[in-house]
Amino acid sequence: MSLPRVVAVAPGSAAARAGLAPGDEVLSLDGRVPRDVIQWQVLVDEADVELEVRRGGLDLPVTVTKAAGEPLGAEVSSSIFDAVQTCDNACEFCFIHQLPKGLRRSLYLKDDDYRLSFLYGNFTTLTRFTEADLERVVTERLSPLNVSIHATDAQVRARLLRNRRGATSLRWLRALLDAGIEVHGQVVVCPGVNDGEVLEDTLVGVLDRYPELATLCVVPLGVSRHGGGGSLRPHTTAEAIDVVERVEAWQGRFLSVLGRRLAFAADEYYLLADRPFPPADAYEGFPMHEDGVGMARTFEAEFTGRSATTTGPRAGFFAWVDGAPAEGYRAPRTAPGTIMLRARRDAPVGVLTGEYGARVLAPLVAGLGRDDVRVVPVANDFFGGTTAVTGLLVGADLGRVLTREPEGHRYLLPDVCLSGGRFLDGTGPEDLPRPVEVVPTDGAALRRALEA
Repeated sequence: MSLPRVVAVAPGSAAARAGLAPGDEVLSLDGRVPRDVIQWQVLVDEADVELEVRRGGLDLPVTVTKAAGEPLGAEVSSSIFDAVQTCDNACEFCFIHQLPKGLRRSLYLKDDDYRLSFLYGNFTTLTRFTEADLERVVTERLSPLNVSIHATDAQVRARLLRNRRGATSLRWLRALLDAGIEVHGQVVVCPGVNDGEVLEDTLVGVLDRYPELATLCVVPLGVSRHGGGGSLRPHTTAEAIDVVERVEAWQGRFLSVLGRRLAFAADEYYLLADRPFPPADAYEGFPMHEDGVGMARTFEAEFTGRSATTTGPRAGFFAWVDGAPAEGYRAPRTAPGTIMLRARRDAPVGVLTGEYGARVLAPLVAGLGRDDVRVVPVANDFFGGTTAVTGLLVGADLGRVLTREPEGHRYLLPDVCLSGGRFLDGTGPEDLPRPVEVVPTDGAALRRALEA
């Protein structure tokens, strides 16, 4: 078990007044050793917290005098202090198995931890879930959670997860719903395995056994060129059309029986099927936006000014958890103090994006009627296969494309492909052959950048 280590203290906060300092390791809070940042929040929410910290090899008491509910004002180095519940499934479609070698170690961690689902929106299969986990989730109301369902047929699910517990672990989903926990489900569709009639059976099973699900997103598997040569393959156009049609048919049934559509096909399916995206109101508030459901419609609304709010990466479903560090998809996009160079204001503009993003952006940019703005699609050779989303662009591919682009132009780069100022291949914007301007990944930000 690792100890929570303080990495930042807010000026003027209760922690600062008590003398808590970056680098302090917290041995205990009110005599208890917290397992994770969720328990940390419960403990520091009390008034007058007694901490024992280790500083420079010495163990010291620190008394924090504050009102109950007042934020402590200290950020810690991780979300989980005991061991992360790792995933013991062997899903052939898992993208982690399809990563190239040599990336940073954290990218290869497969978790199946309900706490990370609660904190950051990760998906859990519940195959390692226990009675003790259920008791904690229900008692502390750790809601919402995201659950990977994939199939409601027990044997198909066990085959997909390559784990015999996959056949029985959805009993925990039923228990969570019975306890009033909000759950969002996911089905990753693998051609020839859980598409077609199996997908139909899964949608029937959801209505029959799990109608309280908040949402169900249906997404295609991704296939990179680094996979292990398994049996899974990309969708054909006909298969993508079949998925879209089945999901839309079931939306009508769910709407009739439950009063809501419940199931949604990912934007990628509409691109694969070459079908127009549904209207914005068909997404019922875009609850699964971060899972690629309705991103195109929200971006369009933001870009055209029809939406006053913006989407893009969130700070976390539960940003109020005091001290929780931003991790993974919700980590800061650019490193502190980063300065992005820009060309002259009247220079032609190239908007860098993935191949899927280019199909969404092209008609929006064309609608501006400007001949000085163009979309620059970037093929993902680094991951290869069907990888075409903007969030997985890396410096190597961007550099290859930018080398062929004119000097002196403005190049806009969406921040979704950065984490802490780095691409997945470890390079940064400063390594690119042309200066780029990093802009937030939402339609309003892009429109503002184009008008600057």
